[in-house]
Amino acid sequence: MGLWASQVTPRLVASGGEDEKVRALRARACEGLRGEVVELGFGSAHNVGLYPAAVTRVTAVEPSDVAWDLGAERRARSPIPIVRGDLDGQWLSLDDGSADAVLSTFTLCTIPDVHRALAEVRRVLRPGAALHFLEHGIAQDEGVQRWQRLIEPVQKKVFDGCHLTRPIDRLVEESGLVIQDIERGYAPMPKVMRPWVFGYLGRARRT
Repeated sequence: MGLWASQVTPRLVASGGEDEKVRALRARACEGLRGEVVELGFGSAHNVGLYPAAVTRVTAVEPSDVAWDLGAERRARSPIPIVRGDLDGQWLSLDDGSADAVLSTFTLCTIPDVHRALAEVRRVLRPGAALHFLEHGIAQDEGVQRWQRLIEPVQKKVFDGCHLTRPIDRLVEESGLVIQDIERGYAPMPKVMRPWVFGYLGRARRT
C-alpha cells in the first residue's frame, strides 16, 4: 500500500461521507440490524449513531489505521460496543454462522476479490440472517456506463481500487445469498455526479 492509499484516500473518503442525503441512505441500510453485526469497511465510523437499539455489538472489519483513528470520537460516543476485527473482508476469522447480520456501505466497490468477500459474508451469517448493503456500481443507462468505464482507471488510482462498474446485485446473487429487497437508482445529486452515484440499497439473506 502506497503513501497515497494509506494516508490520503482514507481522509478523502472520511470527508466525503457527511452529506445528509447520503446519511439518510445509510440509515435505511441499517434498518433491521440486530444482535451481533459484522460491518465490512467500517471506515471512519460514519454509520455509528444509525445502528438500531437491537444491535448488541459491532465487529468492525477495517484495514486502514488512519480511517480507524479518524472514527475514534464517533466510536467513543456509541452506546453499542464496537470492536475492531479482521483487516481484510476477503479472509474473516469469524466462525461459521456467527453473525446475526452483516452491514456493507460503499465497500464492495473496493475489495479486490469481491467474490471471495461475499462468500465469506455468506459463511459467517447465521441461516436466515441478512447482508444489508448500500453500494454504488454500474448504472443502468448506457451513456452513464460509458463515462464510468472511461473514468474508472483514474478512480481506482485515486480511491485505492474503487470500481465504478461492478454490478452489485449480480455479485450478491452469485454468492448464493438471496436478495429479499433492492432499490436501484441515482442518489439525489446533480446529474454530473451520475457516474459515481448509481446506487444499490437492499438486503440479501442466507437461506
